[in-house]
Amino acid sequence: MAPIRLAIVGVGKIVRDQHLPAVATDPDFELVATASRHGTVEGIPAFRSIEEMLAAQPGIDAVALCMPPQFRYAAALSALEAGKHVFLEKPPGATISEVEDLKRIAAENGVSLFASWHSRHAPAVGRAKAFLAASPVRSVAVTWKEDVRHWHPNQAWIWEPGGLGVFDPGINALSIVTHILPKPVFLTAATLEFPENRDAPIAAALSFSNAGGLSVEAVFDWRQTGRQSWDIEAETEAGAMRLADGGARLFIDGALAFEAPEREYPTLYRRFAEIIASGASDADIAPLAHVADAFMLGRRKVVEAFHD
Repeated sequence: MAPIRLAIVGVGKIVRDQHLPAVATDPDFELVATASRHGTVEGIPAFRSIEEMLAAQPGIDAVALCMPPQFRYAAALSALEAGKHVFLEKPPGATISEVEDLKRIAAENGVSLFASWHSRHAPAVGRAKAFLAASPVRSVAVTWKEDVRHWHPNQAWIWEPGGLGVFDPGINALSIVTHILPKPVFLTAATLEFPENRDAPIAAALSFSNAGGLSVEAVFDWRQTGRQSWDIEAETEAGAMRLADGGARLFIDGALAFEAPEREYPTLYRRFAEIIASGASDADIAPLAHVADAFMLGRRKVVEAFHD
């Protein structure tokens, strides 16, 4: 079978760090074009816009959209209406309603839409899900703290409306929580800390519950220096679980139970190929819904200005 002819839109850091290496080693895909205002890939035809690219390369089968979420809907619409399968980098859009509309449009055009929550594909996440499914969960604590200056240096878009601020990494934690917990949770309270010179939060404290009264507490902070913290801890009847390092390692009662090399993006592309082959879509918006709920229910707290 011929490989899926893939185009990437928005050639930036995440594309160079993750998408290009994953596609280069995946026999199911062949990178045939890019569209980006600023970046190109050596040896690959480059265009300034997705519309120009689709007109010049009608044989493209699928498009990976990696520009900031505020601009993703229009690009996805162009691709879906041209009959192309679409891979949405996380978060899948700037709003819930636009992602729901893209799901409708993908179905009408008979193509696949993929909302790619990469952290769900961290190596120990599946083991954590199985552990929590086997024993009643008493409480969950999420700590997601990192240094924005290291991970997003001078990226102005992330502080603008729709850029999500600290929820850009925090949504990774929410994508894991919504995947591994046996029952859905809902937000009950939140405090969002906004730098006085920014339109998106730099920190957030969130409280969740569910129909069974489960307590889930989450703390996100972009001001962490030194060691970064990406941990999900759960107290269960079978013992204490800690999913550490963004899902890379699983500890049970303090002892290492599982770890494996990180292959999040290769796994994402394998999943994209699977849904294309089956004619399905995979566009879960639960993590984005929790972020929207946080902005709806959250108490706004103004903190000192942030400068890169």
